[in-house]
Amino acid sequence: MNIKHHLDEATLVSYAAGAMSQAMALVTACHISMCPTCRERLAHSEAMGGILLENLSPADVSEDALQTLLDCIDEEPDLGAELLDCTHPNETESRTHTYDKGIPHALGDYIGGSLDNVEWKRIVPGVYFHDLPCKSERGGVSRLLRIAPGKAMLPHSHDGNELTLILQGSFSDEIGRFTVGDIADLDNEVEHQPLVDSDVDCICLIATDAPLKFSTLLGKIVQPMTGF
Repeated sequence: MNIKHHLDEATLVSYAAGAMSQAMALVTACHISMCPTCRERLAHSEAMGGILLENLSPADVSEDALQTLLDCIDEEPDLGAELLDCTHPNETESRTHTYDKGIPHALGDYIGGSLDNVEWKRIVPGVYFHDLPCKSERGGVSRLLRIAPGKAMLPHSHDGNELTLILQGSFSDEIGRFTVGDIADLDNEVEHQPLVDSDVDCICLIATDAPLKFSTLLGKIVQPMTGF
């Protein structure tokens, strides 16, 4: 696997700090499990964060601070039920192995360990999607996208950030060519139209933190029906 497109530094820092939405954390965790370079960069970010914490001056707290904290934890919902396995892939060696057909461990539990189990919904001929339960606070989504050879995603820009991880096949757009393991880490300044240039369906894991901005009439028509 020759990964050429990696996570942005700000994305890695946000992931290390636990500041991401569930949708973005899932895609980030999957890429990190596939990419030795980003695993190493993540370890550096976490180490730097630890150094910064060690250099902070202790703050005075009240005598009941611990009990207040424990009470708050008891009141929190069970996030484990919502996000099955979006922990950092470098926490244990088991996080680096995959399910069938190169499925990252963090994704495997959502789809039964194989892309063959996915129930696809058609957007237009040759373009299909499958929603995942991870959510984003501003109306973004987490989903799998499958595009047939020679087909293209509708042209769009972004109201927020978009992460796209290639699981099978490849595509090219205004940024470059993306193959298995590559991730497109995009912000609201990018407009693109991915075109599948492989001889097999291109399957991607995608997360957005806000709805896409389609530039064609067809895109605007299908958006309410697909949730993009």
